[in-house]
Amino acid sequence: MSPTPRLLLPRTTPEEAGVDPAGIGDLVRAFDAGGGTHSLMIVRHGRVIAEHWWHPHAADQPHQMYSVSKTVTAMAVGLAVHEGLLALDDRVVDLLPDDVPAEPSANLRAMTLRHLLTMTAGFEIDTMNAIVDDDMHWARTILAVPVVREPGTRFLYDTGVTYLLSAILHRATGARLLDWLTPRLFAPLGIDGITWQQSSQGIDTGGFGLTLTTEHMAAFGQLLLQNGRWGDAQLIPAEWIADATARHSDPSVMGWGIESTVGYGYQLWHCTSGAYRADGAFGQFVVVWPQHDAVVVITSGLPFETQNDQLALTWEHLAPAFDRAPRGAAEPIGALRLPVPRGAARGTVEGGSFAYDGGTVALTRQGDLLSLELEGLRVVAAHDAWHENAARVPIDGQWHPLHGSYAWTAERTLEVRGVTAGTPYARTATLTFSPDGQTGEVAVDQNASFGSKELLRTTAVSTADAAAVRA
Repeated sequence: MSPTPRLLLPRTTPEEAGVDPAGIGDLVRAFDAGGGTHSLMIVRHGRVIAEHWWHPHAADQPHQMYSVSKTVTAMAVGLAVHEGLLALDDRVVDLLPDDVPAEPSANLRAMTLRHLLTMTAGFEIDTMNAIVDDDMHWARTILAVPVVREPGTRFLYDTGVTYLLSAILHRATGARLLDWLTPRLFAPLGIDGITWQQSSQGIDTGGFGLTLTTEHMAAFGQLLLQNGRWGDAQLIPAEWIADATARHSDPSVMGWGIESTVGYGYQLWHCTSGAYRADGAFGQFVVVWPQHDAVVVITSGLPFETQNDQLALTWEHLAPAFDRAPRGAAEPIGALRLPVPRGAARGTVEGGSFAYDGGTVALTRQGDLLSLELEGLRVVAAHDAWHENAARVPIDGQWHPLHGSYAWTAERTLEVRGVTAGTPYARTATLTFSPDGQTGEVAVDQNASFGSKELLRTTAVSTADAAAVRA
């Protein structure tokens, strides 16, 4: 049983907050039909009015937030500016003097903290792509990339410049970003148990790598909605919130769809609905919607090409629900779970070991469970359910619970899916066996990826004289 998560926000019903629960139900069912949502939390007037998790994701499980981390970093910059440690027009060459090239270009000399915040630094590539080895010195490598354009003239989404913000904060404060923010931001919000990935220099990555629970994110979004105020404390200056959420640059040049055309502030996006958002890869969102005094948090595991569908569905179903009176009791929402493979519990092959060029496949039945070992990962899976494995999986320096499910989708085709809770990722292995069970076509796919989602295509051959084939 998962531990009871710490509640940071009070609860109420949609009706008491003046929201039609039918609209929330429609949104949840639309997310469920899409199959990629991990959690949803809706806050109105400072109270949670809806919260859902798709098993095996759970309320107490921190989730990888990817570029939502950027917005948190931007708030840290605001605190440092407020404390007199930094100024927006400070030059990067002065803030990181040990990391700039010996002869910096004129464009690099002109680059300021403001340019980093607004993604207008002047680079023509995402400078994180220059980090091809974790042992490289990240800041020096990024600052060695040519600054082709005059800073301030063109938007380019660049995770590397957010790492520079983190490196600047590290130097200015003498502490890693997570440690410096904890007493100023996280602890007052009641947020604990979080992690932030670091570079080989011990600097928090800034633009990604932060793990938070859904409610952690909701509390952070509520803080932004309240202009930086939490209870009796002004945690972030209201002036900084106003400046950070203003439109400073035009991100439409990226060509990433309508939700990326409205405007960009300090490490956050403007939305077509009038809201603004912290936005992370594969569908991680903290939507702040001042018009409706609301915050919407979504975690997901979606490919880039469909992740903004979550926002379109939110505007479609939730905006009308905020604007109309409750229409009576809503249809109950049952238990939610990520999609499992659909099919029979047994097929033609009961087990065996198979070899392919570069690896092996091992299939073993363990009572009602099925074990598949492939590509160095062993998944124990249940039929029509998610089975939590004893093993944990390391991803980006963190260990995550592994859950498996399987089904024979056809007489000779086995599908095994593994989900790492707290991440966007699920992998599906599909094995299609020959009638005699001696060979199998193997495909491994990942639901979301920064590269190809097709991880393996091969033919495996039984290593025994005869595979375990059912009569």
